[in-house]
Amino acid sequence: MIRKLLVANRGEIARRVFATCRALGIGTVAVHSDADADAPHVGDADLAVRLPGNAPADTYLRADLVIDAARRSGADAVHPGYGFLAENADFAAAVVDAGLTWVGPPPKAIAAMGDKMAAKALLAEAGVPMLPTFTGPEQITGFPVLVKASAGGGGRGMRIVRDPAELADAVASAEREAAAAFGDGTVFIERYVERSRHVEVQIFGDSHGTVVSLGERECSIQRRHQKIVEEAPAVVPADLRQRLADAAVAAGRAVGYVGAGTVEFLLAPDGEFYFLEMNTRLQVEHPVTECVTGLDLVRLQLLVAEGRALPVTDAPPTTGHAIEVRLCAEDPAAGFLPATGTLHRFAVPQVAAEFAALSGPGLRLDSGVRDGSVVGVHYDSMLAKLVAWAPTRDEAARLLAGALGRAELHGVTTNRDLLVRVLDSDSFRAAEIDTGFLDPHPEVFTPLRPAGGVRLAALAAALAGAAARRADVPVLAGLPSGWRNVPAVPQCCRFAGPDGELEVTYRLDRSGALAAWSAEPAGAAEATSPAAPTATGPVAAEPAVVLVSASPERVVLDVAGVRRPYTVHRVGADHLVADAEGTVTLTELPRFPEPTAELAEGSLVAPLPGTVSRVHVEPGQRVAAGALLLTLEAMKLEHPVLAPADGVVAELPVPVGGQVDTGTVLAVVSSE
Repeated sequence: MIRKLLVANRGEIARRVFATCRALGIGTVAVHSDADADAPHVGDADLAVRLPGNAPADTYLRADLVIDAARRSGADAVHPGYGFLAENADFAAAVVDAGLTWVGPPPKAIAAMGDKMAAKALLAEAGVPMLPTFTGPEQITGFPVLVKASAGGGGRGMRIVRDPAELADAVASAEREAAAAFGDGTVFIERYVERSRHVEVQIFGDSHGTVVSLGERECSIQRRHQKIVEEAPAVVPADLRQRLADAAVAAGRAVGYVGAGTVEFLLAPDGEFYFLEMNTRLQVEHPVTECVTGLDLVRLQLLVAEGRALPVTDAPPTTGHAIEVRLCAEDPAAGFLPATGTLHRFAVPQVAAEFAALSGPGLRLDSGVRDGSVVGVHYDSMLAKLVAWAPTRDEAARLLAGALGRAELHGVTTNRDLLVRVLDSDSFRAAEIDTGFLDPHPEVFTPLRPAGGVRLAALAAALAGAAARRADVPVLAGLPSGWRNVPAVPQCCRFAGPDGELEVTYRLDRSGALAAWSAEPAGAAEATSPAAPTATGPVAAEPAVVLVSASPERVVLDVAGVRRPYTVHRVGADHLVADAEGTVTLTELPRFPEPTAELAEGSLVAPLPGTVSRVHVEPGQRVAAGALLLTLEAMKLEHPVLAPADGVVAELPVPVGGQVDTGTVLAVVSSE
């Protein structure tokens, strides 16, 4: 009987496990790095143990520190979550040797599936279909191919190679990324199937010989080979669903599987499927299976770890349809570059449950963050998972897109707009999907808020700012903002927005009503009109707007007869403006900015904090446009820095291993 459980992980998966432990009366212990000292998962646990340092290799990947934390806290069981040490057979064995209960499959099964080449050979004997696989370049019979990490998962260490000349660099890069993420840089190569789908089967086994399928999941919407939209059940014919389940159960039985596991398959356009890998842990997307089956998979893990028999001995029936999206701190428009910063506000409407089963159709939120959470560079960029469960797939997609679009996500760039666009797209609704879905659908990268909406949001930010200033004045606070006893020129403020600088000018009459307004790119008014705005004439031709009300946090505008409320959350100079069209961040610019040093022409700066892991060129070297200059490592991923044009490398101010902040000059390329 498990009495106190340590979760050897962080973020939302630690919180998810703790939620089930609370429901079962099991004590909980968290571990945390220094960067995670104030993280939500630490506050959710009964006890917490510090792992000194920040980097995963110094903290969450240190098996000795984690087992010592279990001893010191009195924990009698360890749950690995997913990622980090979750699929490390040596760690599982060390937990067992320490006299602790391991909540996971036997170390032998983890080892068998952890070596993906050996796993392929073993499962091929069990009749599971396989793709052609190569261990060396000389064995490859044709391109494209996919380089894959032998250890771990989550898309890390994967590279598609279409040109044989790029194979060596892809293998080396994949090895480095896999070593950084999993502590094992072993990779292999397999044939890459174009326009394939990613379908996986959730299996469960117990120590009494039962191995059962709990249904399949569709995980084809991906970026960087990592899933961002998952759903259950998959849209596949009934006979294919049964064949997938049979193959997955056969894989589990072949290794004597116990606990939660996922067998992943590649579904080709011709309807054939092939084994990809078996993840010997709970998956990120397990909530969609919980929604359609009504089962708590973490509870099943704990029961099986205690030696009990599974309460189900055959595939359970499923009800309705569940779709999950991974909300990540990243910028899809910049190649999914991870984003860092402080999450000033995190609020999703209509959430019916957190980390737990839904009692009916609705929304479930599994989040690793809260208001004020700092998103750093040390760990994965995923902030939360939002799940919709409804009677039909269309209803689930509509419910999820609507709630996601209205969520308040302030302070950090996220992939929210992309996710909403995907859920609303005709191709997704028609289940016309594959793992390359994003490439032929550039429209999903379009921001939710139209350009005109940004101008109105900027006006709302300006009016809210004025209201805040009036609220703070010690005397005559009842006077309208900008009031004078003689006619005056419009008030003016500038914002840096998603499309550049925007200048907002507006004028209130003596009753406080909005008399005129304009929001244009900075300098546009001067460029198009030689005369300055007059005190009585209109500022510019904009939609007819009536100011209904304005407070420091809420502005209501009547735009051509349609009333639009805006919420404005201000943090320093940032105005986070939300309405029915989404959220936009506008940074108020100072009227008299401090002088700053100009960057040398051709300077390339760090897009986010990180470490320079490699430098590929030397000062004085001639480079062509697009040449790889150096590699920046951040959030467990490699980010190439490329030459913007033909030129000569003039400076490389940061050495290998150097830590940089956003905006640090990494290289200077002078034009020839």
